[in-house]
Parts: sequence; structure tokens; C-alpha cells
Amino acid sequence: MPLTSYGVLVGRAVDARRETGLDTPHYQVRLEDPDGVNYRIAVNVKSQEYPSELLFRVDEDFRHPVTAQLSGLAPGWHRLDAGPAGVNLDYLRQTLFDRTLLRPLPADVAGPGNDLADLLDDQVQRAIREPAAIVYAFGERWGPEDGVPDKIFGFNPGNGVHDIHMNQGNVGTFRKDDGVWQDGAVIIALPDQQRWVGIFLAFQSQSWHTDDKTGHTLVDGPVEEFGAEAVRIVAALINPVGPAPEAETVTLLNASPDPVDLSGWHLVDRALHVGPVPAGVLDPGATLLVHLPPTVQLGNKGGEITLLDNAGLKIHGVAYTASQAEASGWTVVF
Repeated sequence: MPLTSYGVLVGRAVDARRETGLDTPHYQVRLEDPDGVNYRIAVNVKSQEYPSELLFRVDEDFRHPVTAQLSGLAPGWHRLDAGPAGVNLDYLRQTLFDRTLLRPLPADVAGPGNDLADLLDDQVQRAIREPAAIVYAFGERWGPEDGVPDKIFGFNPGNGVHDIHMNQGNVGTFRKDDGVWQDGAVIIALPDQQRWVGIFLAFQSQSWHTDDKTGHTLVDGPVEEFGAEAVRIVAALINPVGPAPEAETVTLLNASPDPVDLSGWHLVDRALHVGPVPAGVLDPGATLLVHLPPTVQLGNKGGEITLLDNAGLKIHGVAYTASQAEASGWTVVF
């Protein structure tokens, strides 16, 4: 079953500790809200499953429509219902980052700047130093544990968030935590610098092809297989000139040297509405302009577009922000 208490914690980072010498070490961060309530976010830096190194992606100029939704959240804990309508995160369905940029990194290695704890500490310490910085921690809530002080920072009651990583496509005993629209991450707003930082973590044992309802593995899809997709979304006309319903389009490119049969392929919008791709063979180097049906809508306030093959597996995906979509009649190039 999915996580029982998934949501996002909003607060100021005020302290951090790194754990060493443990089988499952974490990077620990203390957050505080304006009312003085303390929370601990426990970020995994090592997997119990082989291989032990986590995959990570840090985007220091994170641009995605989810940031506009985060800006409106008050400090404190927010329980999130599963589904694509809210601010929930889903690594596979939301295209939060280019998964080909994920890299494995050991938890703790002697020397500066060469392990996952160092990488996390660099971003968190910056957030601690900057008074305007706001941390958004996605994961599962625990506590408050009345009368039980926090085991790391000592505040009372113990209280916090864990599972701050991808939470689907799991193996073994962790399969029970599978679900969609419940992935964990740390996103940091830096208003004084007018930018966001996204920190995304996944286990190498997890699959990147999962069921749309359960989050269970459909087929093994190690991250190494991505980046060589034959067909990709390269452009979209999101805000056409003219009255509704607008004639929105998506442009596909066959970047491979081989023809690809697109029969049974589909495009999916942010709300998971599905539209067919015209059946037929796309030649090497050729493009295809797909006219979307009215049921598939590319919102002008930002969204995602996903390409699925005839087996329902994700082939490629893109995301766009409201600022990219605001120019009427202009095609967004990805």
C-alpha cells in the first residue's frame, strides 16, 4: 500500500547533522516554522539494497510549474491527497528532471565535496545562511511523539518527515511503500536570488516503469537505459492564437537511425488525459506534428506532456512553466 501520511513540510532550515558509521545513515536537517515548532527531516544517503549508492540530481536552477504551487503554501506540514491535481510529486509522470542526469554517489567518503552528504550539506548550509530561504521537504510524516525528544536534535516532541526519495518501483520488503504521486524530494526557494533548487534522490534498485495505479514495477527499467530514446517531444504549441477550444499541437522527432512504428502510442497531459498519436511509421530524422484532441489540454499555467508507447511505457516527457506558455501563438521548444 502507498505511504500513509504523505505531504510536504514547509519551514526554515536552522541546523543540520550528518550521520556516519551506520548501516543506513541519513543526513539530518532541523526545520522550524514561524510558531517555533521544530521538525527533523531525515534524508537517506545509503540504500539497504544493492547497490548501496543512491542516485541523485541537484538542479540549482529548478524551473517547473510545481514551484508556483509551492509559493502559496503556508509554513508547517501539509497533508497531500494522492493524484495529479495538487502539489504532489511523481518522478515518472511529472518530468521533474531529466532522469539521464541522475548519478550514483557514495554516502560518506573522506575528503570534501565527494559524497552525497557533502552535496546535501552544501545546499542546506546555504539555506541556513540565507534568512529568506524556504525549504520544502516532501515525504512521509511521523509524530508528533508526545513526551519523546527528538533523537538527533533533542527538541520535544519528536516530529518530522522521512522517505524523502522516490517511492515507487521498489523491490523486496519496500514494495509495500509503492504508490504514485507520492515521491519525496527537497526543494529550496531562494527568493533573494530569484531561483529554486531541486534535490531528487532514488535507489538504484528501483524501476523507472511503474503501474499508474499501484506504483509497482511493470518492467525493470534501470536509469542507464534512458537518454537513447528514439522518439522525443521536441516542441509544443501550448497557447495558440484563436478562441477555445484551442488547436494545441505537440511535435515529435525520431532522433534514431531506424524507422519507428508509432501505432498505439499516446500523449498524456498533466491531468492524465490521453490522446492518440497518429498510427504509422516515423522515418529516421523525421518530425510529426500531432494535433491534440480537445480532451487533452496543455494548461497555460504550466504543465507536463508525456509520450507513451503501445505498451503504455513512458518513452519521453517534458515540463513547461507558465512563463514559457504565456506568449500567444509561439511554439515552446524543449
